Amino acid sequence: MPAMLGLNVDVKSSMMTIGDVADHFGLPAHVLRHWESVGLLCPARVTGGRRRYTRDDLFRVASILRAKQAGLSLPDIRAFLAAGDPAVRKGVLRRNHGVLRARMAALQSALDLLEAGLNCSHEDVTTCPNYRGQLAELVEVGGSG
Repeated sequence: MPAMLGLNVDVKSSMMTIGDVADHFGLPAHVLRHWESVGLLCPARVTGGRRRYTRDDLFRVASILRAKQAGLSLPDIRAFLAAGDPAVRKGVLRRNHGVLRARMAALQSALDLLEAGLNCSHEDVTTCPNYRGQLAELVEVGGSG
């Protein structure tokens, strides 16, 4: 995802089109339209019904993208962003926090396995003690070795 666009002009006088926002975030414009249709975005409209996005809208799009990276569903993202009550917002985040921690732990285990394989000089990587050590918990049956 590209770094946030630094706007050096007054946003009120220079709002962005849907194409500008889509290009900035590397998204197809239809994704922004979909997010609007499910209540995640509400850009201003100008003559002819064309959408115009402000800096606040850019932060909202960035929030949606990061929340999706964290694994939140669109309904959870909507609830999180719409929550005026911090307790409601925190409830949504708590529900997703444990799931993300588990995903991160699984990814760390996968990374450890790859690193063990990279550091192995055995002809058959599956006989390498360090590599096997990364898989031991999956192999152990009933506590036997």
